[in-house]
Amino acid sequence: MTTPDDEYVYDEMTGEWRPAAEMAAIGANESSVRDASGNVLADGDSVTLIKDLKVKGANQTLKQGTVIRSIRLTDNPEEIDCRHDGIKGLVLRTEFVRKR
Repeated sequence: MTTPDDEYVYDEMTGEWRPAAEMAAIGANESSVRDASGNVLADGDSVTLIKDLKVKGANQTLKQGTVIRSIRLTDNPEEIDCRHDGIKGLVLRTEFVRKR
């Protein structure tokens, strides 16, 4: 229920004036980090690689199906920070992982 004192924001996508609280909720959902399947990722989740990836600087290849535990989200919604068997500072693109 809206009152005359509610703030409204112009939504350029629909061309309508919508309540600011509703627009903020929509914006929060859009900025979430998603895996290759569209599932929302959060800090501490486990992910599985969907493709073999060569790790630069480590002369190692992470195979498809490898499980990465305890991921950390970064400022970039397309990247996650993680560790795997002695590889510190490993950053993976979200397009190559699927939530487990």
